[in-house]
Amino acid sequence: MFRIGPIVPSRPGRVGVIDIGSNSIRLVVYDRVTRSPVPIFNEKVMCGLGRGLGQSRRMAPDAVALAVDNLARFTRLLEGMGVDRVDVLATAAVREAEDGADFVAEVERRCGLPITIISGVEEARLSALGVISGIRDVDGVMGDLGGGSLELVGLDHGDIGEQVTLPLGPFRLMDETGARKEARSVVQDTLAQQGWLSRYSGRSFYPVGGAWRAIAKLYMERENHPLHIIHQYTVPTAAMTDFVGLVAKQSKGALSGASISRRRVEMLPMAALVLEGVLKALRPARIVFSALGLREGHLFDLLSPEDQARDPLIFAAAEIAHRLDRFGHAEVVAEWTRSAFPDETADEARLRQAASLLSDIGWFEHPDYRAEHAWLRVLRMPVAGLDHAERVFLAAAVYVRYGADLGDALTRPVLELLTDAARTRALILGQTLRLAHTLTGGATSLLERTSLAFSGDAVVLTLPADEEALTGFAVDRRLDAVAKALGRPGRVAVEESRRAAG
Repeated sequence: MFRIGPIVPSRPGRVGVIDIGSNSIRLVVYDRVTRSPVPIFNEKVMCGLGRGLGQSRRMAPDAVALAVDNLARFTRLLEGMGVDRVDVLATAAVREAEDGADFVAEVERRCGLPITIISGVEEARLSALGVISGIRDVDGVMGDLGGGSLELVGLDHGDIGEQVTLPLGPFRLMDETGARKEARSVVQDTLAQQGWLSRYSGRSFYPVGGAWRAIAKLYMERENHPLHIIHQYTVPTAAMTDFVGLVAKQSKGALSGASISRRRVEMLPMAALVLEGVLKALRPARIVFSALGLREGHLFDLLSPEDQARDPLIFAAAEIAHRLDRFGHAEVVAEWTRSAFPDETADEARLRQAASLLSDIGWFEHPDYRAEHAWLRVLRMPVAGLDHAERVFLAAAVYVRYGADLGDALTRPVLELLTDAARTRALILGQTLRLAHTLTGGATSLLERTSLAFSGDAVVLTLPADEEALTGFAVDRRLDAVAKALGRPGRVAVEESRRAAG
């Protein structure tokens, strides 16, 4: 479990990470090294450095030229963006090619970018850290599929266990086997030698890598999943095993109509074949896709242990609140809502805190569209540490906070991801947040002098005697809405002790 704690100042300065893989090179620039880094620029080029490497042992000249040209472009962009730190990580293709050292020397000569060629073990470790950084209490096996290799890492409730790098990347399989029947046999035989995988049977499998994300996207589109976010998209094992078995049999032409790049489509049948093999060897209970991998793991590795232990959702929500809320003390709102949920679990408290921190996110929007903007922004925010149902819960609570009704045309498609109990809880929380902001106009210095709690069978809003003027028609309506959602009457009380002291 991630630790929930106060915000600690993050290391200042933009940081860029360039990942030179077997199929693509990618530059991502983040706002800074922090527990919840925000990508401010992201560009990928499909160079195919690993294509044909299994036969020639050298990178194709056209792929090298494309990579160097685009790395020169990345360098100029980094200069223009004023990026303070740039880390360039090269993986399987550069690591294994006979001309890998020549490639590194040319990039350093032309671009001035020092390249770190990481080992298979280090690649596996960083990818696993990426998953750990973005998913709570990971337990199972992480698999990172690149063009040239597959990294598998055991994860025991966030601790890294046994790991291995295997020559099962799609380019490698295409070069060395050709026929899919032969490739399937190689995958099965290679994975059968990894006896440690059986210890993780029945847990989760966390796929990482562009090819597997593309498969997730295809499955998501086929199932008409209402939330098109790959991170923590969870699929039952049996359903995904059947699906990748079908994809593995498809031709490139059959897959080319999908919303996947042409160069990525080329790899999909082999990538699906490898995923099918892993699922059959591992027999996990579920597949949880991760959008975070090596690059995010590298940034996570730069943090102190104290910062690594922080909850990325709460950290990100607090930073959003500090940037956007009007009065700068959103934590007071989170504390104020606590008494309305006396029997909440730790997971429920975490979501309530996040929703409270985000509850003033739409104040600067046009009044007629605040609820809509807040719903979409919270639902799709680029934040890790929450699954799809949790995203919907947060968005629903904030939507209600802005006076909208759940189940309308905007929200109906994704509300199916919530249980009835979670939907009711989102409604109660949203009404509670609406009361908090109406009561004091968002001024938390006033809010912290009031309280909302249960007294007998009633919902009681308590005010100090010198703030009795805060009541009024609008407040009464909001309190009635909270009470109705909770199925009990509501009333306003004035603290007699403060009245007497006055």
